Amino acid sequence: MRWERFFEDLEDQLAAEWEAERAALESEAERLRLARVELRARLVALAHGAEAPVTLELSDGECAEARVTAVGADWLAAAEADGRRLLIVPLRAIACAHAAHGDLLRSARPIEERDRLAERVTLALALRDLARRRVGVAIGTDARILTGTIDRVGADHLDLALHEPGAPRRAAEVRGYRMLPLAAVAWVRIDAAAGVPAV
Repeated sequence: MRWERFFEDLEDQLAAEWEAERAALESEAERLRLARVELRARLVALAHGAEAPVTLELSDGECAEARVTAVGADWLAAAEADGRRLLIVPLRAIACAHAAHGDLLRSARPIEERDRLAERVTLALALRDLARRRVGVAIGTDARILTGTIDRVGADHLDLALHEPGAPRRAAEVRGYRMLPLAAVAWVRIDAAAGVPAV
C-alpha cells in the first residue's frame, strides 16, 4: 500500500513540475511576443475594438479625448469625443495615450486582420488629400496653433495659407503663408462638417 502511494506522489510531483515548466515557457513566449509589439499595432487594435475613448497627450501639451478611427503608416485619425472635429496625429507626436484598462489589455493581443493599404498611407499622403479637398485646418506645433488651408505638401513639409477658422480660402481672406516641416506638426484638426472621411 505504501509503495502505491509513493508512486502516486511521484507522478503528482512530476505532473506539477511539467505544468510549472510549461507555464514558464508560455510566460517567456508571451514576454518575447510583447517585446516585439509596436505602438502602431496597439493603436490599430484600439481603432478596431476600443470600448471607450482614448485620451491622447501630444508633444505640444495638447490633450484630446477621442476615438481612434484609423491608423496609417506614421499617423492616426481620431474623432474627438464631442463628434464635431477630426484629429490627425503623427505617431511621433504622441507623448502618452490613456485607455481603459480592458482596452489597454486587448490592444496588446495579436490582431488577425491587417489593413495593408493603411500601413502604406503616410502622413504626407493624408495631408495631400486635405490640400486637394481645400479643407480648412488648424495645425498645432510646439510653438503655436495656425489656421488656414493646406496649399501643397512636399516630401517633408507643407505650405499653409493662413486665414481665419471657418473662412474659405480666398485671396482676400489670406493673411500670410507658412512653410512647415512635417516634423513640426503635432496635430491637424478638421471640422467634421467638412465632409472629410475619418479614413
